[in-house]
Amino acid sequence: MGVVIQISQLLLSLSLLIILHEIGHFVFARLFKTRVEKFYLFFNPWFSIFKIKRGETEYGLGWLPLGGYVKISGMLDESLDKEQLKQPHQPYEFRSKTTWQRLLIMLGGVIVNLILGFVIYSMILFIWGEKFLPNKNLKDGVWCVDSIAYDIGFRNGDKIISVNGNNIERYDDIFKNVLFGGKVEVIRNNEKTTFLLPEDFIKKIIDKRNVILFYPRIPFIVKEVPDTSINSKSGLKPKDQVVGINGQQFTYYDEYQSIIDTIKPGIVQLEIIRNGERKTIAAQLNQNKKLEIFNFIPDLEELEKLGFYQLETNTFTFLQAIPAGFQLAKEKLAFYVKQFKLIFDFKTGAYKGLGGFGTIGGLFPKTWSWEIFWEITAFLSLILAFMNVLPIPALDGGHVMFLIYEMITGRKPSEKFLEYAQIAGMVLILSLLVFANLNDILRWIGSK
Repeated sequence: MGVVIQISQLLLSLSLLIILHEIGHFVFARLFKTRVEKFYLFFNPWFSIFKIKRGETEYGLGWLPLGGYVKISGMLDESLDKEQLKQPHQPYEFRSKTTWQRLLIMLGGVIVNLILGFVIYSMILFIWGEKFLPNKNLKDGVWCVDSIAYDIGFRNGDKIISVNGNNIERYDDIFKNVLFGGKVEVIRNNEKTTFLLPEDFIKKIIDKRNVILFYPRIPFIVKEVPDTSINSKSGLKPKDQVVGINGQQFTYYDEYQSIIDTIKPGIVQLEIIRNGERKTIAAQLNQNKKLEIFNFIPDLEELEKLGFYQLETNTFTFLQAIPAGFQLAKEKLAFYVKQFKLIFDFKTGAYKGLGGFGTIGGLFPKTWSWEIFWEITAFLSLILAFMNVLPIPALDGGHVMFLIYEMITGRKPSEKFLEYAQIAGMVLILSLLVFANLNDILRWIGSK
């Protein structure tokens, strides 16, 4: 059921973004009295699921969910309709419009996606506000959840001050800054220390996929004691907080993990807190030094309720949410552009992280949350704007590139050149699409 919910959110989000992107092209085309022959959500090679004609435009739903399109008269697009271009110019055609009008028509989709991302972020801040864990409230540092964090130099309890000169203000900012490498400054054992992140550690993150490097340090709380566990009869119960073993006290789960390495398998004495009272329970460690129980991983709000951390909440009036939403959209887009640049630095191995629809779908939670849905949709809208403005033929940015060339030189590229460029761009995009989705498939096979 969780996968169905993820797919549903993905399809709804992409459908909204594609429709609004194409409306951007459509509105500018109609504004300059340019004929739009087709307006489609999804592609429709060979047949359409649905179509209807209103005025000069055919509106339809394709069966191939790889995007959408508007077919504008007198324009060489992915349809490669050259016959129309052999006819005399008509006043309603794209090629008959001024350069600046054609430029706005081509930028229409990108403009809408940028505005949409900003509007959604503003509404999220207005409706839900912004709740976060300040880095200063991580008084006992972070938990290095994955061994990769240890490999690159971090330790449990590190209070991360800055990464590559950027001061860490929020817990959420830690991974965002670590991702781009550089010098890390931490307080470890009450002393300030620095170290450099290795250049190729991103490869390890990509190979593991969905890895969590850091998390706020959490207590050891029992979630479930399976019937098959060697401790099923021990008296351990869900919600018990384990705070000691064989007389050694601890506060956090990562401390328990360190202590357990020093203890032999067999009978152990666990000190627990249950309903505010301390108790001692005899339990067993198996040969692998496991209690054979599941521990509870609280989210940030649950950790706040347990009294471990204090979150902060920023609330916004409608007027305050507008500039705050613009700033948030700007930061999100800048973060994505920085990630995108890593793809071209082959030392990082980031190109291996390219993902297709599986990766995008995995961004959505397996339970429906409108707040998270809109956050992801806003981010995807900014990504769609950025990707479409890249100067690659067959994308909006490719058309914009040739229009800017025309504006500077006063000459149009030949139709034969545009045709070859369009074909080359389509081959490149399809190749990247295949590569990205093949990465998803290989990662899925590797996880089995």
